[in-house]
Amino acid sequence: MMNYKESLEKIYSLKQMGMKLGLENIKNFLRFLGNPQLELKTIHVAGSNGKGSTASFIASILKEAGFNAGLFTSPHFVDYSERFRINGDMIEPEFITRFINEYEKAINDFHITFFEISAAIAFTYFKEKKVDFAVIETGLGGRLDATNTMNPSAEVITTISLEHTKILGESLSEIAVEKGGIIKENSKVFTGLLPEEAEKEIKKICSEKNSILFSLKNFIESGADFVKLNFDSKNINIYKTGFIGRHQLNNAALAALALNKTLGLYNFRAINSGILNVKKNSGLEGRFEIYNEKPLVIFDSAHNREGVEAFVDAFAVKGENCRRRKLIFGAMRDKKLEGILSLLKEYFDEFYFTTIDFHRAASINELIEIAEALGIKGIPLSNPAEFINDFIQSGKEDCLAAVGSIYILGEIKFRLREI
Repeated sequence: MMNYKESLEKIYSLKQMGMKLGLENIKNFLRFLGNPQLELKTIHVAGSNGKGSTASFIASILKEAGFNAGLFTSPHFVDYSERFRINGDMIEPEFITRFINEYEKAINDFHITFFEISAAIAFTYFKEKKVDFAVIETGLGGRLDATNTMNPSAEVITTISLEHTKILGESLSEIAVEKGGIIKENSKVFTGLLPEEAEKEIKKICSEKNSILFSLKNFIESGADFVKLNFDSKNINIYKTGFIGRHQLNNAALAALALNKTLGLYNFRAINSGILNVKKNSGLEGRFEIYNEKPLVIFDSAHNREGVEAFVDAFAVKGENCRRRKLIFGAMRDKKLEGILSLLKEYFDEFYFTTIDFHRAASINELIEIAEALGIKGIPLSNPAEFINDFIQSGKEDCLAAVGSIYILGEIKFRLREI
């Protein structure tokens, strides 16, 4: 019998299977498990950016409204168990251990990948715990994602931008088709503020599927520091959320709209409490996370241009009084790194580049080469956790942001816990 550590080693070994586009294996495995995903009431969330935050807002509002809410997000920051939560509480390690021991042979027989086993654990766990609703975030894309095996009560598509173009497509319309692949027949679909090219494709899919489309832009009025969300003859003003950043007002509004139109939820107290208490109720990290206040240290898992634009908008306010602004950056090499660093160049005085031992991660030398071509002097950083710890101990009036891939930021936070 495997213990928890050995069970995680088994799960991580499945990464060797790589990423396989297609649903045949996961459908066969879920059928073997009794199709737990079909016994759940679910809300499916996809998008290029904001899907983890929006899923967390939905789960948090459900909790505040008295529902037992499951939440599946990915990837995790430090602990694999972070991916599975009910009302903010992480899955018990014993459940993961029991699942892997019981189904190890089937996992091998069905050639299940790392993300597929994660989705299967989520479905089985939420079914066993009898959650009222499970909020499920896609991994990559939507149409061929392992989570696209449910019959959800609603589908939410947060944003669409150029990402994973080698897998999802070279244009916004192609990527929209992949994200819109989660849309089911006769369902309710909710979209954030999408580019016109992407929105056109989502509208087309909804028409073909006879599904009702609710576009956020038709329900909100935006001010400099608030969003007013209109519910028929009622409205709610959102000035602040549990996550920092102007963009989070839209994510919160999208979550509230989805629950209002899906469940008829008009409980403004629950909506407000869910929006404000989202960090406690979801445990989500790395969304403009203030790791240390003085001196200021921020973690943000902005990994593409749209995400970095949201980050710098928030940083321009929070970091305006810093003497010098320092950046630790690490990312996957399949991102449009020139554009990302061009944006960050305007906000930081010192650039430190780091990486992890992962085949997709850009090396320090690759990052420095791109930076130097943009006129940025890059400094290699082999031990970012130690650097951050020393920075905090210095007590200076400078500020430091660690930005980029959640995989890299997670490794940094893990090492910080060991110091």
